[in-house]
Amino acid sequence: MPSPDRPASPVGTLTDKELEILRLLTAGHTVKSIAVRLGRSETSINERLRDARRKTGVGSSRELARYLDAQKIWDKKIDLPTQSSATDEGLQLPKTERPTSKGTIVMLISIFAAAAGILMATADSSQGDPRPQVVQAAVPDRLPLAGTWSLDVARIPAAERPRRVTMAFRVSDNQQWTVHAEIVGPDGSRQHAESSAAADGVPVPITGNMQFADRVALRQPAPNTLVMTFTKDGAPVSTRVYTVEADGRSMKETIVWAGDTTPRMVTTYFNRLD
Repeated sequence: MPSPDRPASPVGTLTDKELEILRLLTAGHTVKSIAVRLGRSETSINERLRDARRKTGVGSSRELARYLDAQKIWDKKIDLPTQSSATDEGLQLPKTERPTSKGTIVMLISIFAAAAGILMATADSSQGDPRPQVVQAAVPDRLPLAGTWSLDVARIPAAERPRRVTMAFRVSDNQQWTVHAEIVGPDGSRQHAESSAAADGVPVPITGNMQFADRVALRQPAPNTLVMTFTKDGAPVSTRVYTVEADGRSMKETIVWAGDTTPRMVTTYFNRLD
């Protein structure tokens, strides 16, 4: 698993106009539609996006927009409708220092409660088609994330590699999500966690013997994207975004750690078991 670095400069240096343009990108707009909406030229919009990328060190405008959106780093005066993104450039995260060792991160990344979403765009979204925060599905079991997933431990250094990390997502007819996660450490020790909740952003308790968080809030902005916000004793711990790839067999996890001016990020990968 590659070692991430911190973005070149804090996102706090972005101007209100740059934030507004990035927010529109997350809402599903293109440079052309943003220019029309704001009464500016496409060249002007592209210049603003270039300046934002230069300030933060992030290589993609849409990637930067998602990065900010995951942390809700928006000016409160900007009030735009939520839309799914029309395209997916792939969330190649800015690199950052790890808050803990790689082994510890692996142990933490597997507490899942299920369903989620804080305004993340997905590849199969359609531009200009706003989606509700909770995605309604006629047949819940057909949602891309439903099923059992296994962490791709081959991407983790052998000295820090757990034997197995699995997570199982289940969703009922009334959109109640249940997720069970289990970690089998290098020594054969087992940890597990489970939570059940609607994807409505309301925190619910986590049961089991994992201790890094005690509550999780779930949202689901699109069928193949879940976002979970973990807290411990009321303090934010991390936000985790899960995106199922187009093949339906692989899933990417993006972890944004709380408690820093420029949030720290880690990416891991899962494969479908059923």
